[in-house]
Amino acid sequence: MSIYPVIMCGGAGTRLWPASRPSRPKQFLPLVQDISLFQTTVERVAPLAAQGSGELVVVAGLAHLDWLQSQLTARDVEATLLLEPSARDSGPAMAAAAAWIQARDPDAIAVFVASDHHIPDAAAFRTAVLEAAQAAETGRIVTLGVRPLSPSTAYGYIRPEPAEAEASVRPVGSFVEKPDGPKAREYFENGYLWNSGNFIARVDVFMNELATHAPEMAAAATAAVTEARSAGGTVYLGTTFNDATKLSIDYAVMEPTRLASVLPVDFGWSDLGAWDAVRDAAEVSDTGNVVRINATGGLIRAAPGVSVAAIGVDDLAIIAEPDAVLVCRLDAAQDVKRAVDELKARAAAGVSAPTPAQLGEMALDYGSWLKFRALPLWSTLGVSPDGIFHDVLSTSARPLDAPRRARVQPRQAYVMARAGALGWRGPWRSLAVRAMDRFHAAHGRQDGLFRTLLAQDGTALDEDGKVYDQAFVILAEASLGRMDAAAAALAALAPRALAEGYLEAGEQPYQANAHMHLLEAALAGLEAGMTDWAHLADTLVELAMTRFLDPRSNAIREFFDAAWSPIEAGDDALIEPGHQFEWAWLLERFARLRQRPDVSEIARRIYAAGRAGIDAERDVAVDKLGPNLEAVTRQARLWPQTERLKASLLLAETADAAERERLLADAARALHSLQRYLDETGLWRDQMNAAGVIQDDPAPASTFYHLIAAYDQLAVTGRRLGLAGMQDLDLA
Repeated sequence: MSIYPVIMCGGAGTRLWPASRPSRPKQFLPLVQDISLFQTTVERVAPLAAQGSGELVVVAGLAHLDWLQSQLTARDVEATLLLEPSARDSGPAMAAAAAWIQARDPDAIAVFVASDHHIPDAAAFRTAVLEAAQAAETGRIVTLGVRPLSPSTAYGYIRPEPAEAEASVRPVGSFVEKPDGPKAREYFENGYLWNSGNFIARVDVFMNELATHAPEMAAAATAAVTEARSAGGTVYLGTTFNDATKLSIDYAVMEPTRLASVLPVDFGWSDLGAWDAVRDAAEVSDTGNVVRINATGGLIRAAPGVSVAAIGVDDLAIIAEPDAVLVCRLDAAQDVKRAVDELKARAAAGVSAPTPAQLGEMALDYGSWLKFRALPLWSTLGVSPDGIFHDVLSTSARPLDAPRRARVQPRQAYVMARAGALGWRGPWRSLAVRAMDRFHAAHGRQDGLFRTLLAQDGTALDEDGKVYDQAFVILAEASLGRMDAAAAALAALAPRALAEGYLEAGEQPYQANAHMHLLEAALAGLEAGMTDWAHLADTLVELAMTRFLDPRSNAIREFFDAAWSPIEAGDDALIEPGHQFEWAWLLERFARLRQRPDVSEIARRIYAAGRAGIDAERDVAVDKLGPNLEAVTRQARLWPQTERLKASLLLAETADAAERERLLADAARALHSLQRYLDETGLWRDQMNAAGVIQDDPAPASTFYHLIAAYDQLAVTGRRLGLAGMQDLDLA
């Protein structure tokens, strides 16, 4: 058989900061020996290619070309380099490598390995790979599962099924995420294996499974290979590669396939994910000019030109680079990423504010994130097999077992509809329509309203039908052009109508928020040609200006008594800056549709009230203000940043020159702040704490509604004002 070792050279190694940086990721550093992890990987796997007519292949980003060439030359090894035009995770990278190999050697075995793992017994590794390759020849996709030496929370696990007959390769029962302490002990005691991230498969089998379970990824990778240009031993993949869903191979193939197998192995292995793992694997504990006085254990690394003296301390990691120093207990090394995130947040808050001229560049980056990351992820992993959008995804993009809120399905349907209107080529309409049809069946009540909350099995947890939720149903149906369904949802609210406004279900029946979203739905109807909805919009705006607006602060209040007088005590008296921006955006839209300059003036006053909620130190809109616009919290969620962006853009369109410049500067700062919450995977983080640290929490699906609307407004304003780089912000 011909074997092609494929070294996957992605990853940033954040937990090995400050030595590992985006410009010099950990695989190119000499962490445990005097040569780099990449070079030790090359020397470990290159002999496998000599088993037949295979070749060594490396998949990496364009930015790493110099590192690759210099480090391969230093070890006198030749390899074919497949360079990605953008980082798309392990799935597309492996797909491109498999497609490239298949075009040259259709029956070849590919051995996919990480570039940054430590395996000291190279011979044992190669023996295991050859054994796994025999199983791969029969059509299995084999991974190497390391028998753990002890329980560990640092690794994912594999639950193997019993072996068939005397075979050493066993079917995979399931893949398991990194566990907590008790679970890790349970897995250890029950014979689970560490997931080493090495995969062995025949390339035709691998590509067939990819085409079955992730067809868009397979097609994009194959096209990128077809379009590739070569220069010497370097292959520059075509830009179609960017269309591949950003997804790990575990999610794309290994979990859904029936061909997954595991070979248990006993050789030493570590992914060197943190400094404690480096200390355990390193040949020496100190590197560079280090002096110890009554200091034992731990790991001390001093970069060239830096000296470190450790006195009277034990078991510390001290990593000193010319521009940054890490000091931590080795048993806390997994928390380094949190420190890096906080430093990033502080740096972002301390840099000079972006200018209006930079708005276009940031908008393009935002559009790329939506097109290549967020929309593909949420239209695949974010949807259940029966077409229901998940409410929450974990930080590893897994659905969490959360109750199903009524707002989520229509909000996500709206996201898909707006993405389609912006030119996104994904299956937006089928996803949206199917989700709404499922929603009507599951949440619908006989009176045309919708149950607020369901359990995962569809059991009603809250039978109330909320005006708030109904507004999003109307908005979603109008966005999909299903105006009969939108009109029916609006008509169902008639029993809730008061002399002024609507009565909300639940503990706060007199509130502004439900009316705000009902106004949004009414405006969507008007823009879709439903002229008979004008009366609803007029009535809601009148209520906002006469009842909700506080003339003292120019802010929209949130909660009221039965006479529509604002609540003046407790949390119900607080003001939300995000809602000020949202009301300003809606009222300005209304003013243009209904030719009401008086309403436009009020919109600008409300926007100014919202700006009182911008924390100057971090340049983010906080969650709450007091009734007199005084600060009461430094917590800042993601969604107020999107509303600040939308309002500043829309108001800039009709402002005079000086005011327009100020509002566009506000928009640039809002987009800059918003992007701090976004994760490169296509997920987002919802909360920033008082210290300016983005919390590493799951991503609520409902936030996508805010994110797509913000981009929609960027596209509209960019086109109307002819802003540089923003005249054509489609998602095609």
